[in-house]
Amino acid sequence: MKRIYTIIMIVFVLVLAACSNNSPNTNANNDAGNNGEKETITFGQTGWSSTEVPTEIMRQILEEAGYDVNVVVLDQPLIFEGLKNKDVDFFMDAWLPYTEEALWEQYGDDLIKVSESYKDAPLGCAVPEYVEENSIEDIKNNPEKFEGKVYTIDEGAGVATIGYDVIDDYGLEDIFEMVPSSEGAMLGKLEASIADEEPVIVTGWRPHSMFTQFDLKFLDEPNQNYKSDTIYVISYNDIVDEMSEAYDILSNWSISIDELEEMMYKHEVDKESFEDLATDWIENNRDKVDEMLNNE
Repeated sequence: MKRIYTIIMIVFVLVLAACSNNSPNTNANNDAGNNGEKETITFGQTGWSSTEVPTEIMRQILEEAGYDVNVVVLDQPLIFEGLKNKDVDFFMDAWLPYTEEALWEQYGDDLIKVSESYKDAPLGCAVPEYVEENSIEDIKNNPEKFEGKVYTIDEGAGVATIGYDVIDDYGLEDIFEMVPSSEGAMLGKLEASIADEEPVIVTGWRPHSMFTQFDLKFLDEPNQNYKSDTIYVISYNDIVDEMSEAYDILSNWSISIDELEEMMYKHEVDKESFEDLATDWIENNRDKVDEMLNNE
């Protein structure tokens, strides 16, 4: 797996470096290139809906401010690498100080926290309410009930990495295995299990539509490998100087967990596009957006 990530990262960096060499406006001060036009801003985005919603809102806000915005979908470790190398300018969904502690330890010296999106976001191993077990210790006694599996998202994501820690910490390695996949595949397994009223364990977090769509509970985890986090917008250290106006806009960003979950639910269940949902949020929060843009 590490070898695969290394190969992907090398290709990613080479491609972005080539693009940078063809761009005359890279790293210009005051958000403007040599021709006076504003820089293109690149957002790193994971495939998680909790990242897609705020990224789309901010894309529209920055385009209103006159920027071209590019969004690249990458695994989380590649986003942090891209931020360090200034190939990615912003990431809207960094869970700190706990969930992505390992990534921050590796890259934090080169990065800054631009703003807090929201606080006290819970995460952990989640099961449907009809499951009798209420804690990690309980499932330890009934591994066969869950087919010895915990379903999670892509390798490298903090919520997945901590899941492996939980397996080791509670001595579950011989009776449970983590099953990594995409967010969509994990949710598909959850939905199918609930439709048949079967027991299932997934790695869950809020904000997420799964908690609006289904009646779920987090399993108690006394050793607290999973801890509630603050979600930050992050960038590289020089962003204040290199894109000062964009930095000022993003430094005033915030949103609530309830707002995000409502939009995510509308996307999942009502099939509303993230673009339309973001447009509606901007219209409903016009005063806040005008303040971010310093509109009089």
